[in-house]
Amino acid sequence: MRPLRENGHEEPVIRDNRKIDPETGEVRVRPEDDSPKQDQQQAPAESAPADAELRAQLDERTADLQRVQAEYQNYRRRVERDRVAVREQATAAVLAELLPVLDDIGRAREHGELTGGFAKVAESLEAVLTKLGLSAYGQKGDPFDPMVHEALMHTYSPEVTEPTAIEVLQLGYRMGERVLRPARVAVAEPGDAPASDDDDN
Repeated sequence: MRPLRENGHEEPVIRDNRKIDPETGEVRVRPEDDSPKQDQQQAPAESAPADAELRAQLDERTADLQRVQAEYQNYRRRVERDRVAVREQATAAVLAELLPVLDDIGRAREHGELTGGFAKVAESLEAVLTKLGLSAYGQKGDPFDPMVHEALMHTYSPEVTEPTAIEVLQLGYRMGERVLRPARVAVAEPGDAPASDDDDN
């Protein structure tokens, strides 16, 4: 209990909380200051296992996140690839159905019947199909390639040095590198025509 003054009131208690002693100039160390330091010295030793466990959990979660992100990127690439493939297949299917119409337009052009408004419609249709990637191929004199040509007729000729398309019976069409219909051609191989049985008689 604090001492009382003459008037009956308690005397105030004055505590010197200065950290440096004004008389000696040295740092004061209070007994209660030692306990936090001891706690701090003990804390790292106690928290080391907890830190290691947290680090292991963090590494595990990071690995899981990276794995999920890689799977998602692969999924996005696969979906985009499938979407492009489906679009190409659908476009190719529609273009393949229109090839007979282009054949009719080609025959009408050859016979001079492609005139007036019909000519404009035909040109517009061909322009749209070209924009979608459709292109015609097959010309007289092209080297015969069984990958893009279909031989409907076969003969021999001394005028060629390799199997050659000497006549195009029906144009071929491709969309990009994809062949929608092979060019149907008459093929000549180098050499003389073999003698028939009638010539021997």
